[in-house]
Amino acid sequence: MGEGRWRTAGRALLRVIVVWAVSTLTMLALAGLLPDFQLQSDDGDSITRTAVTAAWGAGAFGLLTALVWPVVVRALLLVSALVLGLLVFFLNGSLLLIALWLIPDGRGAADPETAVVVAAVMSAVASATSTALAVRDDNAYRRRLSRLADRRRRRRGEDGSRAGPPGTVFLQLDGVGHEVLRGAAEDGLMPTVAGWIGTTHRLSPWRTDWSSQTGASQLGILHGSNHDVPAFRWYEKDSGRVMVCNRPASAAELQRRAIERTGDGGLLTVDGASRGNLFSGGADELALVLSMTARRGRPNRSRAGYFAYFSDPANAVRTALSFVAEVAREVGQSTRARLRGDRPRVGRGGLYPFIRAFATVVERDVVVAAVMGDMLAGRTAVYADLVAYDEVAHHSGPHSRDASLVLERLDRSIALIAKVAEHAPRSYRIVLLSDHGQSPGETFEGAYGLTLKDLVRAGCGLPVSRRAERSKSGAEARDAAGDALRSALHRRLADGEDERPEPGSDPIVLASGNLALISFPDTAERLSREQIERRHPALLSTLANHPGIGFLLVGSEEHGSLVLCPGGAEVPVTELSDDGPLAAFGPGAAEAVRRTDSFPHVADIMVNSMYDPGRGNVHAFEEQIGSHGGLGGEQSQPFLLSPLDLSAPLSPGAPGEPGAELVGAERVHRVLRRWLRECQGPQVPIGPLEAARQDGPGQGLP
Repeated sequence: MGEGRWRTAGRALLRVIVVWAVSTLTMLALAGLLPDFQLQSDDGDSITRTAVTAAWGAGAFGLLTALVWPVVVRALLLVSALVLGLLVFFLNGSLLLIALWLIPDGRGAADPETAVVVAAVMSAVASATSTALAVRDDNAYRRRLSRLADRRRRRRGEDGSRAGPPGTVFLQLDGVGHEVLRGAAEDGLMPTVAGWIGTTHRLSPWRTDWSSQTGASQLGILHGSNHDVPAFRWYEKDSGRVMVCNRPASAAELQRRAIERTGDGGLLTVDGASRGNLFSGGADELALVLSMTARRGRPNRSRAGYFAYFSDPANAVRTALSFVAEVAREVGQSTRARLRGDRPRVGRGGLYPFIRAFATVVERDVVVAAVMGDMLAGRTAVYADLVAYDEVAHHSGPHSRDASLVLERLDRSIALIAKVAEHAPRSYRIVLLSDHGQSPGETFEGAYGLTLKDLVRAGCGLPVSRRAERSKSGAEARDAAGDALRSALHRRLADGEDERPEPGSDPIVLASGNLALISFPDTAERLSREQIERRHPALLSTLANHPGIGFLLVGSEEHGSLVLCPGGAEVPVTELSDDGPLAAFGPGAAEAVRRTDSFPHVADIMVNSMYDPGRGNVHAFEEQIGSHGGLGGEQSQPFLLSPLDLSAPLSPGAPGEPGAELVGAERVHRVLRRWLRECQGPQVPIGPLEAARQDGPGQGLP
C-alpha cells in the first residue's frame, strides 16, 4: 500500500517537473517573439542566465495560478458569465505581472497587453501538457472511464450491483507463442500474466494447422471452419484471383464460405462484440473488423471504431503522444541495430516506423478502449485482437529486446482491462489466447542470395533477375536447372515428343512466411508431379534439393500426392507419419500436410522451408526475421490462458488422445463455445456438423 502511494507521489512530482520545463521553454520562446516581453537585463544576459530567469518566472506563475486562481474564481462565482469571461484575461495577465515582479534582480518585464497574451499562451500550454501527462497514466485513464461508467449507470437508474451470469472477454495476443509468453512471465516482463498463471488461470499450449497464420487460425476460432485456407496468400484457378487474408474482399469471402460450411453465424452471434479482428465471428457490435469494411452505410462498420475513439479529445492526445514516441523509438532501435551490425536484419526504413506505430499504438488504444467500453456496457462476449507484438517481431525478431518491450506494454493493457472489469455491471472472465507463434531465422534471400521466385524461374529455365544471376546460389540453381533440362530434353526428343509450356504459363509464386505456394495459371486443375516434370524437368529436383527448403507437397498420378524431401526421398501422403521425413517438424506435421492436401485450392507445389530443430530457425520467403505461416518451431505453438473456474481445454485421458493435445483452430473454436455455455453466456446454436464433431471420437470435449 505504501509503495503504491510513493509511486503515485512520484508520478505527480514528475508531472509538475515536466509542466514546469515546458512552461519555461514556452516563456523563452515568447520572449524571443514578442518585443515588449523581456527576460534579460538591459545589458544582456547569457543563455544560461536567461533560462534561469524563465524558470523563475514560469515557476512563480504556475504557483500563483495553482494557489490564487481557485480562490479568485470562488470569490467571483456571483459575477455574470460575460463579466467573468472578460476578467479571466485581466486576472491571468495580472498574475503573470506579479510572477515577473518576483524574479530576482528585476529581469522580467512586460507591458500589460503583452502580459495578457503571454499568460493566455502559457496557461494553454501548461494545461495541455498536464492533461497529456494525465491521460498517459493508465490509472488516471481507468479512473476517468470508471467515472463515465458510473454516470451512465446513474442516468439509467441502475444501482451498480453486479448481477446475472458472468461475461467473457477473449483477448488475442497476435503472434505470441506459448514459450514466448511463459518466458516473458518468468522474466518479469509480464507481471500481470505471471500473477495469473497457476493461481487464477491455466496456461495450455495448442497446435496450429499447417497454415500457422492469423487468417486460418482466426477464421477457425471465430467461425468454426478454416477449410480450404492453405496459406495467407494463394491463387485460385477457378476464379483466377489471388486470395490474401488481410484484404477486405478476401476476408469477406472467407467468412462467407465458413458460414456456408458450418451453417452457423459464428462464436459471437448473441450479444457479442468483435474488435480489431479479420472476421466478425457473427457479432453485431463491430470495430475495425476487416471482413466488414466493404459494407457501406452501416453505423458499426470498421471505421466507426476510430471515429468513436478519437471523438474524445483526451483519447486523441493520449494516442497522438504515444504515436510520436513509438515512431522515435523505432527509429532509435533500428539505428542501434544497424550500428551494432545485428544479424539477421531486414530493412526498417521508409514508412515502416509509422506502420509500426499504428499497429502498436493506434490500433492497440482503439481496440483496448472498445473492449473496456463493451465491458462497461455489460456485453456478454467480446473477442479482440492486439497485433502489436506480431508486427514488431516480424522485423526485430520474436526474442528481441524490441519485441520484449512490446510485451511489457501489452501486459499493462491487460492489467488495465482487468481493472476496468471491477467497475463493470457484471463480472467477467478474461481468456488470453494467441493465433500462432513466430519462428526466428534469416530470410531465404538473405541466406542464399536469391528469392524463391528466382529459384523457381531458374528451375523452369526462365530468365531471373540480374542480382540472382550474380549470386552463388542463383548460378548454381541455373546450372542445375540447365543440366537437368538438357538431359530431359534429350530423352524427350528421342521419344519424338516436343512439349513446351503454353504462353502465359509463368508460375505464380506466393509467400506466406516460410510457406510458399507455386501455381501454374494456364491450367484449370492441379498439376500432378508427372505433368510438372514434363513441362519443367528440373524444377522439382531443384527445389527439393535446395538447402533452404525442407520439403515439397505435390500431386501425383501414381501415388495420389507425394512429399518430396532432400536427397530424393519421396513419401506418399497416405503413408506419412511423424517419425518419417517430417519428424524434424514435430508431432502432427504429417496430419497437417494430409489435411491441406485435401483442400480444393491447394497449390500445384506447396513449399515449406528448412527447419533447424537445434536453433529453432526457419527461412521466411518474405522480408521477415520472425515469421509464421508454415511448419517448423514456435510458430505452430500458440497458447490458451484460461480461468481455472472454466473447464480444462481438453479433458485428461480423453478417449483416443493419450497426450491430450489441442490441435487445430477449429477445435479451439469448440472449446471457446463450451466456455461460453459454462458462463451461461450467448446460447450459440449448434448446427448438425458442429454436433457431429463435438460428439465424435477423440475430441475430448463434453
